[in-house]
Amino acid sequence: MSKLKKNIDSKTVKSVNKNVRSSTKKLNPILKSIVGKKVDVAIRDLSFSDKRISKDIKKTISSAVANAENNYQYDIDKLIVKEAYCGKQVIMKRFRARAKGRAAEIMKPYSNLTIILSEKSLQTEDHGTKS
Repeated sequence: MSKLKKNIDSKTVKSVNKNVRSSTKKLNPILKSIVGKKVDVAIRDLSFSDKRISKDIKKTISSAVANAENNYQYDIDKLIVKEAYCGKQVIMKRFRARAKGRAAEIMKPYSNLTIILSEKSLQTEDHGTKS
């Protein structure tokens, strides 16, 4: 069997944040809300979010924007969030003392956060005439 390789467009920029101190279950709804938005709109939405982890997501997007501007000379006004996903990493296991000599397990999950930006080309679509 051959491995499938993702074909990444030449106009994409990637930024990865490893060891994000949150579970993927908490990250996914925030990431789904920013996919497809312009970068400045996504950063604005994350700034006003109540979630603690939105600060780390905002930092990762800012890093991707800096990569696009400095390494590839892209126009930052045309950048959109093409993909945003997270994956599981390690889980620290801790124990808390409970009554009658028992112990309760505490899981402290970590995640990897990946943001892929792309430069949106301005194209107009014709939908025909209104009848």
